[in-house]
Amino acid sequence: MKQHHLSTKFLRFYIGIGILGFFLVTLVGSYLVEKHYEHFLSSTLYKEGYNIASSDQVKASMDSENISYLRPELSAIATFQDAVVWIINSQGELNYSTAEDIDPAHPIPLDNFNGSIWNNNYYEVGDFQGYFPTSHLSIVVPVSSDKNILGYIALHYDMANLYQNRSDILMIMQIIFLLCYIATSGLLWVYSHYIRKPLTQIMKGASEYASGNLEYQIQVNSDDELGYLARTLNYMSDKLNKNGEYQRKFIANVSHDFRSPLTSIKGYVNAILDGTIPYEMQERYLKIIAFESERLEKLTRSLLTLNELDMKKRMMHIHRFDINDTIQNTAATFEGTCAGRQIRLELLLSGRELYVRADMEQIQQVLYNLLDNAIKFSNDCSSIQIETTVKNGRVFVSVKDHGSGISKDNISKIWDRFYKIDASRGKDRKGTGLGLSIVKEIINAHNQNIDVISTEGVGTEFIFTLEKAK
Repeated sequence: MKQHHLSTKFLRFYIGIGILGFFLVTLVGSYLVEKHYEHFLSSTLYKEGYNIASSDQVKASMDSENISYLRPELSAIATFQDAVVWIINSQGELNYSTAEDIDPAHPIPLDNFNGSIWNNNYYEVGDFQGYFPTSHLSIVVPVSSDKNILGYIALHYDMANLYQNRSDILMIMQIIFLLCYIATSGLLWVYSHYIRKPLTQIMKGASEYASGNLEYQIQVNSDDELGYLARTLNYMSDKLNKNGEYQRKFIANVSHDFRSPLTSIKGYVNAILDGTIPYEMQERYLKIIAFESERLEKLTRSLLTLNELDMKKRMMHIHRFDINDTIQNTAATFEGTCAGRQIRLELLLSGRELYVRADMEQIQQVLYNLLDNAIKFSNDCSSIQIETTVKNGRVFVSVKDHGSGISKDNISKIWDRFYKIDASRGKDRKGTGLGLSIVKEIINAHNQNIDVISTEGVGTEFIFTLEKAK
């Protein structure tokens, strides 16, 4: 498929605008200038004719052979207006003209002349009933006395002069248009420098991204829309590149965490089936298989939870509930585990009831994950405090243990998926490295905050906020 470049389209459009504009100036301008001159001349000639017709000397000379005495004055008017002045008697006969000598005793009859059709500001363009060989603009003004028509004053302007004036004005308009058109050719440079060049770089960047090179950076640094588009595409490519790396790391982590228990399960099952493990020892290895199966189940459940949070498929059911009651119920599920290790759960709750607005099921999961994490890293015969406080219209929930703590190097990584503080994965073989990631996602989905305070060898405290219900 042939590609039509934007610059070619722009150039064609620019040339088309120039040609169209030139013809519009020529045709429409010619028409408007001509009509303007016609109206202006007809009005000027009518005023002049009216002044002549109103003269008492003209009225007194209309039927007299002494009309020739008006020649100097009428000739001066004709010269000034560049027109021909006629005097027509009441019988429609031409008995005086500034352009030729006419014997007043033998006036020239004007066939089909009808003075009644001429009224105020009326003019006619033509040969005046065949009298002129060329086109003239003509006006006729009646000369009256005591409501009697004594005759008519006619003024005729040669249209050749008007056409010449129109051509002169039109030429000036065309020259001005061409000069403006040439001046606007600077738009081509503006287009090339500020639009075409950045667009070319953006197109190259898009092509690089399409071919898989997400590290390519588009070098457009302007502050306009194209610069914004370039920065957006650079940001998009960077995010896609990071997502690609995250997906590769995610798959590697999932593969590792699934492969280890599956390898153990498969090995022990095959050993039991082929008799390698004697009957009296099978119970021990079946417990290991059950342990690894539980680990796989927990990992799968965590992955499904993260997927729902990532894809926003899990609808938020925001409603009013008692956070103190939720904490008590969640803590009760760990009584057996804590009793075995002699860990005390201390609930320091603000009031008997404390209502918040949130998704109770998701907040239960946050509390469960934080408590599970605290118990996991607490020392035996220690304590864990769960506290609620109210400040500035928000509820603060704290889960604090007195365990191994987190080093400064690791504290910024605890929210990463599959991250485990124990790199050997030996301390907590049932852990998935997803618990705190799920906590972070849920709190962020509620538009709230979660912070961690930890000292290595002393303990760790997680504090998150919730909206207090009115």
